[in-house]
Amino acid sequence: MATYDAKGGATEHSAPASAAQGSASSDLKSAHGDPRVVDINGDGNPPEGVVTTVDELEASKRGRFAYFKTRDFYIVLVLGQILALCVTSTNTFSSLLVAQGTSIPAFQTFFNYVLLNIVYTSFTLYRYGFKSWCRMLLKDGWKYIILSFLDVQGNYFTVLAYRYTTILSAQLINFFAIVTVVIISFIFLRVRYHITQVAGILICIGGVGILFASDHITGSSDSADPISKGNQVKGDLFALLGAACYGLSNVVEEFLVSKRPLYEVVGQLAFWGMIWNGAQAGIFDKKSFQTATWNSKVGGYLTGYTLILAMFYSLAPLMFRLASAAFFNISLLTGNFWGVCIGVKVFHLHIHWMYPIAFVCIIGGLLVYFVGKKVLGEATKPWLGKNQEQGVAGVGTARRKVVRGDTVV
Repeated sequence: MATYDAKGGATEHSAPASAAQGSASSDLKSAHGDPRVVDINGDGNPPEGVVTTVDELEASKRGRFAYFKTRDFYIVLVLGQILALCVTSTNTFSSLLVAQGTSIPAFQTFFNYVLLNIVYTSFTLYRYGFKSWCRMLLKDGWKYIILSFLDVQGNYFTVLAYRYTTILSAQLINFFAIVTVVIISFIFLRVRYHITQVAGILICIGGVGILFASDHITGSSDSADPISKGNQVKGDLFALLGAACYGLSNVVEEFLVSKRPLYEVVGQLAFWGMIWNGAQAGIFDKKSFQTATWNSKVGGYLTGYTLILAMFYSLAPLMFRLASAAFFNISLLTGNFWGVCIGVKVFHLHIHWMYPIAFVCIIGGLLVYFVGKKVLGEATKPWLGKNQEQGVAGVGTARRKVVRGDTVV
């Protein structure tokens, strides 16, 4: 349950409360402010036997491989591959739609925002009440407008780039998203990367380099149609802009979900994203919509695309809390491998012998990334204070562990 302290801030943990406290909570529910972590027992103190500081919690396990001994590490590793499979699956559905003669990149994403809006905004309204929700819009709405704008533009320009440039060129430029995340996090969020994290990122990029080499050898990355030099430059610029927007949106979302309830952030992303995306679809996809093929297969592909993309948007904030935007992006690098695996069944592709090597290389980089990390890994955010006191005690946050002990949810 979301509870509210004297500042009117929301938290995501459940807390047993007395009738008097319940009445006070309801009186304060209409106020909106920065989230504060309130006590769980209702007596002003943490539960008995629960670690109360980050240092004490991280001292429970020591050594260079301390994080590998926690269940969070395996959750993060598996979650990253689930997200990579989600991306690959949405790309597959997009290819199937194009094969049917339906190419509406902006419009097909619109349904995703609508679905997320129905689920998360409705739940936010239920938890906050309409008046508090409106106050939240007035106070923090501008942050979510920026986040949704970056997200929508990242989707749009990345898809647009593939119309003008080669797949290989666009994928190489997409690495700029990782560069953007690292630089922005370093400058604005005071994130400091350990040498093993930098090495892990470089190893992952090396693994993708093997994938590209395999594509070049087999000729699978070559464009079917000749691309003029002018269009190549235009496509590369679109890919660069899309990657930059993706990187920025990832960092902004990581910052917001560390301070606000997950349902609020995803709900607002969907609310404003639906408006941005709807406007762009009406402007740029109007002709494509009129000439598109509409049949039962197209309806099925759109449904699959929407459901999987909605799952991706729901799980990504957990990755930002448990790990970081940087790890999120390098986890998605295995997407090419999963894409070929799916393509074997769907498009009758063949797996080149270099693909498994590349996959192992990327997974190895993900492991190296966490060497030397303590028990909480990247869940401790430098912008939230020593004991994460400025953050929300939500699912996957370090603050929740400090308050409730060694727990994920």
